[in-house]
Amino acid sequence: MQELTHFDAQAWSSQARLSVEDALSQWVPERASAGLGQSMRYAVMGGGKRLRPLLCLAARRSVAALQPNSEHDPLDDVAMRAACAVELIHAYSLVHDDMPCMDNDVLRRGLPTVHVQFGQAQALLCGDALQALAFELLTPEGEGVQPQIQVQLCRLLSRAAGHTGMCGGQAIDLQSVGLHLTREALEEMHQKKTGALLLASVMMGAACVDPRVLPISALAHLKDYATHLGLAFQVVDDVLDVVADTHTLGKTAGKDANMDKPTFVSLLGLDAAKALAKKLHDQAQAALVASELPQTQALSALAREVIDRPY
Repeated sequence: MQELTHFDAQAWSSQARLSVEDALSQWVPERASAGLGQSMRYAVMGGGKRLRPLLCLAARRSVAALQPNSEHDPLDDVAMRAACAVELIHAYSLVHDDMPCMDNDVLRRGLPTVHVQFGQAQALLCGDALQALAFELLTPEGEGVQPQIQVQLCRLLSRAAGHTGMCGGQAIDLQSVGLHLTREALEEMHQKKTGALLLASVMMGAACVDPRVLPISALAHLKDYATHLGLAFQVVDDVLDVVADTHTLGKTAGKDANMDKPTFVSLLGLDAAKALAKKLHDQAQAALVASELPQTQALSALAREVIDRPY
């Protein structure tokens, strides 16, 4: 089903990003104990594309038209909480991934990493606090959020962040240094490490609707979209790690090769990796069409953003 009115993807993304920034600024505390708030805000408010929260809001947009909206739909507020919760989990994962016991990186988004700026102990606590804050956002008091939606959002996010998702993928990544992985094993690692949180972003946005109005088939196609997009994101990341410089990336270029990590480029070659990213993007777009949801333009535009990052 196609939306009949013109959709300005750039205007939507710009406005959505501003709304996310405002909400994060409101919810990430400035004054937590012993300077913890300072490191938390440094980790979260230091830039970033905000892809995950935008995916959440775009998915909410795609399902919102299935039910009549009041002038102020409380589920829009729930979706913003979900969007920010996903970003907090992403931010915590970056803080911990950059530490010396993990990837030992000194740059993130063109700035010193949190452990470089504040010390390793503070960085560890910062990540822990951001993870806890994510679930606090999903379970507000006195906000009128239906308990079943709160439970579903917490379930989706915890599974994406835990041993079956991001943490599990990171464990495989650390164990795979210097090893040759098959394509199937490499895809499994990245579906967990990177893809699980991108998938959760979409599914959490889709969960912010009365489940009675959302066809099961549409939900399945949204899952396909997010799965293909998550893998495309990682393939493009692997390509950029080879062809882009540190200034462009905002983090240390060539890190994967220097650490002898398996990547799609090392496995397939540069041109084949680029072709795979394009194929995955096309599959994601096809899944959106198959969903027959009325407002998928924002999701489609975000998929293009992922694949169009300059090589």
